[in-house]
Amino acid sequence: MGAFALTASGAALAAVESAVPALVKDRFASRLLAKDATLWGADAEAEASIRLGWIDLFEGSRALLPEIAGLRADLHAEGVDRIVLCGMGGSSLAPEVITKEAGVPLVVLDATDPDQVRAALEEDLQRTAIVVSSKSGSTVETDSQRRLFEQAFTDAGIDAASRIIIVTDPGSPLDEASRKAGYRKVFNANPEVGGRYSALTAFGLVPSGLAGADIGTLLDDAEDSAEFLGDDDSGNVGLQLGAVLGGTTPLRDKIVFADAGSGLPGFADWVEQLIAESTGKLGTGLLPVVASTGAPELADVADDVLPVLLAPFDEAPSDELTEGTRVTVSGSLGSQLFVWEYAVAVAGRLLGINPFDQPDVESAKIATRGLLDERPEPVTPAFVDGGIEVRGTESVVTGVSDLAGAVASVLSQLPSDGYVSIQAYMDRVKYPELAATRNTVAAHAHRPVTFGWGPRFLHSTGQFHKGGPAVGVFIQITEIPDVDLEIPERPFTFGQLIQAQAAGDASVLADHGRPVLTITLTDAETQLPALIAALS
Repeated sequence: MGAFALTASGAALAAVESAVPALVKDRFASRLLAKDATLWGADAEAEASIRLGWIDLFEGSRALLPEIAGLRADLHAEGVDRIVLCGMGGSSLAPEVITKEAGVPLVVLDATDPDQVRAALEEDLQRTAIVVSSKSGSTVETDSQRRLFEQAFTDAGIDAASRIIIVTDPGSPLDEASRKAGYRKVFNANPEVGGRYSALTAFGLVPSGLAGADIGTLLDDAEDSAEFLGDDDSGNVGLQLGAVLGGTTPLRDKIVFADAGSGLPGFADWVEQLIAESTGKLGTGLLPVVASTGAPELADVADDVLPVLLAPFDEAPSDELTEGTRVTVSGSLGSQLFVWEYAVAVAGRLLGINPFDQPDVESAKIATRGLLDERPEPVTPAFVDGGIEVRGTESVVTGVSDLAGAVASVLSQLPSDGYVSIQAYMDRVKYPELAATRNTVAAHAHRPVTFGWGPRFLHSTGQFHKGGPAVGVFIQITEIPDVDLEIPERPFTFGQLIQAQAAGDASVLADHGRPVLTITLTDAETQLPALIAALS
């Protein structure tokens, strides 16, 4: 295949040698490209039958290109050249990696933190148009962001409808309301493509194209890859990649990604949500861990860890980290997007799960809505250390009186095959140093550690946390904002929303028997050093 390459060693190579021949014998590749919905078993058939539109989307996606280019030209003629994307999960992560790879600016607003939302709102509003991406339109984050921008445009004397572009499924509540409101443009996506498989649909292409990315070449590269993926042949790299993901014995279910100069910044974040949401269910699944080549998990590779290096294309695989079990993947962005989607569908068959549903995502949303409707008083902290409020499940906070002790307590409950999830419900633009705590905790815990910004990870690894193996321990980091931000025509603020999202997810995790530690900063800028010290 011209634009995608894979090498495997150790247990990963053994998985290719054992799983691929059976997939070839079953004609999995040709049946998948023929949209055979029976490939994942009877229980999955109904869902799969309406979720395979990503396989042959190229003609429909290409039809969007002139419309996107025309709209971009019209906006530029009006002095509008700053695009803000309001979207969550696959709706934001694909455009983020597409525009980063292209080197074009796109403001990705997948947040409810008041400071992060305010910063996106207040910069150059006169030059700004927003793209609101949501399959249904009921996503609380994007609905809240749209309301805020619409009010801000109006208050600034700008015709709000002329600056709002919608991407949604045809006939959705958002589709109908947007056309009625007279918004600038409504793009309909293919309804038979799930959110995490939507990178090459209107959800990935509209914001990326409006920002200036070459989405035509992206589609060309993906389609070139697709031509080879229908071959029932042991050389099919999509089958090989699916085999290394879902076919190791025993299963290496922590997939640690390290970017070794791929030239695709943010790609691991996109593939993280694809893998976690597709596979983390029924007590099984694959946990993607976005790391770096210097990560502790790769210095001493555990038996349940599969290292995946994202390498530069058209270069020989790096000698770095090649001993033992490794996978090295390289390719153009369009090829990578399509081959990984295909491979996760293969892994779903090998794992015996339906890769197209997400049964546990809704539970956190329901808990959040309940807290927003009732708005109960905050749970009293178990204790306060230097102004930092500490809460948690009973087993985590009992007998503990300081922050470092609470961190030690939650880590002490980590199983030998477990993982740590650090979740920061804070401004990811303002506090990037928080992400560095991932390596620190991994070095101390000697187990894989994921780091997610809240609430965006709820649309990604959040499914795995509840539906996957019950071996995770969870550290939530929240803050009380200095200045909150109202949401027009809503009875709650952005500050209340993000707190409800954290509390709602914590309650669902606790109901699933997961150990949870919640650390709330009451003055983030002064307390951050103490938090980082406690985590180290």
